[in-house]
Amino acid sequence: MPRLNVDLKNCPEELRGGLDVILADFPDRFGGRGAVGLSFVRDDSLAAGGFKAEVAKGAITVRYGGKTDAFRALGRIMGGHCKGGAFSETPRFKTLGVMVDVSRNGVIRPDVAKTLMRRIALMGLNMMILYAEDTYEVPGEPFFGYLRGRLTADEMRDLDRYADMFGIEMFPCIQALAHLEQILQWPAYYQYRDTDHVMLAGWDRTCALLEKMIEAASAPFRSKRIHVGMDEAHGIGSGRYRKLFGEKRPFDILNDHLLKVRDICLRRGLKPMIWSDMYFRLGSKRNDYYDRECVIPPDVIEKIPKDVQLVYWDYYHADPEFYADWIERHRALGSEPIVAGGAWTWNRFWAAIPSAMAATDACMKACKRKGVREAFITLWGDDGMECDVFSALPVVQFFAEHGWSGDGDVDGEAMRANFRGSCGADFDDFVAASGLDMIPQIREPAKCRSNAGKWILWQDPLLAIFDPQIEISPRAHYSALARKLEGASKKKGLPMNRRLTFPAAAARALSLKCDLRKNLAGACARNDRRTLKKILDGDLKALRAAVDALWKEHRQMWLETYKPFGLEVIELRYGGLRTRLESLEMRLKAYLKGDLDAIPELAEKLERIHEWKDGPGMVGYGRACTPSFIR
Repeated sequence: MPRLNVDLKNCPEELRGGLDVILADFPDRFGGRGAVGLSFVRDDSLAAGGFKAEVAKGAITVRYGGKTDAFRALGRIMGGHCKGGAFSETPRFKTLGVMVDVSRNGVIRPDVAKTLMRRIALMGLNMMILYAEDTYEVPGEPFFGYLRGRLTADEMRDLDRYADMFGIEMFPCIQALAHLEQILQWPAYYQYRDTDHVMLAGWDRTCALLEKMIEAASAPFRSKRIHVGMDEAHGIGSGRYRKLFGEKRPFDILNDHLLKVRDICLRRGLKPMIWSDMYFRLGSKRNDYYDRECVIPPDVIEKIPKDVQLVYWDYYHADPEFYADWIERHRALGSEPIVAGGAWTWNRFWAAIPSAMAATDACMKACKRKGVREAFITLWGDDGMECDVFSALPVVQFFAEHGWSGDGDVDGEAMRANFRGSCGADFDDFVAASGLDMIPQIREPAKCRSNAGKWILWQDPLLAIFDPQIEISPRAHYSALARKLEGASKKKGLPMNRRLTFPAAAARALSLKCDLRKNLAGACARNDRRTLKKILDGDLKALRAAVDALWKEHRQMWLETYKPFGLEVIELRYGGLRTRLESLEMRLKAYLKGDLDAIPELAEKLERIHEWKDGPGMVGYGRACTPSFIR
């Protein structure tokens, strides 16, 4: 890929700020002898979007319609697409964006959010949303984001200014009904509870608090859009609401509350949107968002305010026809939906890239066929944000390619080149790291969302309650993966490949832990002290060192990516594992010395807990670490 020479003095003023920081971000791609000249020209004939790049006489000229188009062109050129005569692209969507979760323990550092913006700008995305349940500053409400690394108004204002340099629209996503357990846990907010995670609807004081929340969240941004959440309000009206206001149909509570939230937004000139799932869940006898038998009563549909946009989120289906059906079901509610897919970053150490791409492929094909104009992809952090948020970038690139291509399949070769250009990393190496969860018994990774790597690591080394779910030893798989990722992390010219040191360290620890309890229990049952001594001096010693190395690698990744708040959650998990490994070593030594007659935990027969249909499933930390239900 040739180096490029951009004349910042003579480029359009609107691009200079963004170009300046990208040139600084990729010093090895710009300037120097023999660099290819690159210039940008605003073209009013492309006002609807898109760009045309011409390559002539050793120089490249990009004619573009808007800032997003110019930076998409730059990303493609940085990926090596600058040979031959000319090339052009037109976006298929008005809005293509990404949502970053800053509430599930990890709050992305503002400087890192800017790095992410530069990457998505080069991919051709024009929207970025920060999802904050409580982690934003609300004047007079000190418990919002208390000791959780909340984003300040100044930080959000600065991010909005930065995003605008690339033509990226920023606006907040908060919660105005449910998912508020983080704030409702504090005594000062008990009065606002319906249940432990759902706000008390229909109350004047709740509306007054929502006024403050909406004002605080929206004020730093120039966009007039705001996402007010309202998803997964399970048990709405069943707690304190029922005691104060009596029994009421949940549909009516939801609509009445939405009207109040809408009015707050409209008074501030804001255009609200909400997640749509509660309408479908309340219409389902199974409380299922994707229940084809769900019925939403006509009187409910009539009262849904049509100036509130519905966001259809779906991270699960690999059939375009399902998405197409649900898009039409949303339209039947009276407005044009936004569609949100998922990068599968949650409840794991690395994004589940194969399955995320399979769902994204189906989703985007349906969106284009149905003429959907706005879509974004979500980067959730459920169960502690253990994941490196940058592991999602291959899925985001794939999403972007769909947004800028025709109705068929994405061009894989072009996508890989574009990823090198926008991210400075190897696409396939990042995909390979998803192997943390793809243990050998999984035959079709694109159909499986297992987080096996997580539950194998966190399950207690003596109790190992999920060992019966492992049908084939993954030791050789993890050893090979560790070697592959260690090598990939050192590739020259790919600076972001360095992030692969984290999943490499995880694979190394998993290779030593995955068979540990099984081997110990077998040796104990045979009273094979020689094997026990070999494990004690070999695998267990090596595992303790590997867990320490992983903890330190994870800590470094966290501090480089997120604010320091929330690291305590991660380190408590490592502390528990390290302590239990030390206790295991102590007890093995006592057994071998003759001070213990038995190790009862290893004598217990383990039972198979799940009969997963599509391979190993997902398990959270709290379930994996102990069979006891203690919260």
